[in-house]
Amino acid sequence: MSFDSKSLREKYNPEGSVLWQMQERMLVILVEIDKICRKHDIPYWLSGGSMLGAVRHQGFIPWDDDLDIEMLRPDFERLMRILPHELPDNLALQWHTTDENYFYQFAKVRDKNSELYERNGYDKLLKEHGIWVDIFPLEAVPRWIHNLSNTTFGHTYKMLRTADDMAGAMWKVRMLAAFNRNVIFPVLRLLSKVFRTKYYDFGLGIPYFQRSLKSDYQPVRYVKYESITAPIMKEAEKCLTYRYGDYMQLPKNPGSEYHSDDIRIW
Repeated sequence: MSFDSKSLREKYNPEGSVLWQMQERMLVILVEIDKICRKHDIPYWLSGGSMLGAVRHQGFIPWDDDLDIEMLRPDFERLMRILPHELPDNLALQWHTTDENYFYQFAKVRDKNSELYERNGYDKLLKEHGIWVDIFPLEAVPRWIHNLSNTTFGHTYKMLRTADDMAGAMWKVRMLAAFNRNVIFPVLRLLSKVFRTKYYDFGLGIPYFQRSLKSDYQPVRYVKYESITAPIMKEAEKCLTYRYGDYMQLPKNPGSEYHSDDIRIW
């Protein structure tokens, strides 16, 4: 399907709008992550809707308010050790090693010169509240093991969702998250070495699924993404077709459903 990219941008994220400012700030974060990954030879690529935007729009999907990247777990663990020392002062890594209340199993790099809150309310207990880029680890685990990890880790979300006092429940969430990271997940990874799979999927405890063949990911390709070039997986078009069908077809009623409320940027 052909479409007028300029008209889409003018409609959904005109220059100066809140969404436009958010996308500009996310692009700044991506540039800094890219510099560090290149310096340390850490392969990564755009994920999900961000990869779709790169292929279909040569940048952000005009109505999208997030940016996701992914990498293999060993590279993710190495990057988590590097980022706190090499990010510029205006950015911060959000991971359990830098924010004790951060319990998600993927990381964020946050902008310090903005503030917003996700609608689920969980991030009110976190240290950083700025615009972010998500970093997802991928690992080779069978779907049933991934499902099991989501069951064991899912109690953290349930604790917060049902708590009368989320702040008071946070110590239990921290303990359960640590028990999963240090005990349950290592056991599940050992099982994954016995029950091998030819797919990569999001890491254990991440309640999303995005599996593709191991051979579909690398070597990455660099494509135009807004004013920069960014990496996408080797078989991006094949994977987009599997995940979205005719991915070049625009949705019938596109529009931004912000992940966050009360957005302030300075």
